[in-house]
Amino acid sequence: MTMIRMTRMGRKKKPFYRIVVTDSRKRRDGGWIEAIGHYNPVSATKDLTLDTERLNYWLSVGAQMSPTVTRLAGKK
Repeated sequence: MTMIRMTRMGRKKKPFYRIVVTDSRKRRDGGWIEAIGHYNPVSATKDLTLDTERLNYWLSVGAQMSPTVTRLAGKK
């Protein structure tokens, strides 16, 4: 199954996450199909950038969002 989830980037104690489309059997930081956004929880404004057009495309072809991405994106 295809999942939309976060992969960790950044340094120790300074996380930065990419929101990616990947196969659910891969590890968290394993290979991914497409990066559709990023999230920076360390910044004061908690930056979230998401390509909604690509997100809607992947949801239309059957991809499932992880609970964390669902919460961040505000989708149900």
